[in-house]
Amino acid sequence: MTDLSEGVVASRVPSLTDERLRVLSRRHPVTVPPGTSLAECLRAIQRTGTGDSVFVCDGDGTLRGVLTERDIFGRIVGGHVDLHQSVESLMTTEPRTLDLDQTIRDALELMQTGRYRNIPLVDGSGHLVGVVRQNDIIKYLAESFPEELLNLPPRPHQR
Repeated sequence: MTDLSEGVVASRVPSLTDERLRVLSRRHPVTVPPGTSLAECLRAIQRTGTGDSVFVCDGDGTLRGVLTERDIFGRIVGGHVDLHQSVESLMTTEPRTLDLDQTIRDALELMQTGRYRNIPLVDGSGHLVGVVRQNDIIKYLAESFPEELLNLPPRPHQR
């Protein structure tokens, strides 16, 4: 019989957040080369349907910048964006990154303090190796408690 009390479940979460990012199932980032138009970046985001960011990488995979839908739409609302401009005109040129040996806690802290939904993962040479999203972390945590989640009553206030 599983103990479903909040304290027991909550006590396991800190050790899970100390796991390395390499334990997460990561999605392949949407990438574009430098010089790509903003319109093509939007099309790339729409085609994949998995994220809200494009990562600008050189031919060797080195991360050069990040462009989010928020970057574009924030400017569109103000009426100051030409979708024929290159991605460099709006991208963040020195994005915050993590590596696979950092912890899930590091990702959560960065997401919270920087208000990021996607964090690029790079290797020691600055090559983009993946992206971690909030949903990736939620899925990992949920999968760590399958019995507790499957045994929840239909409404949380029910016993």
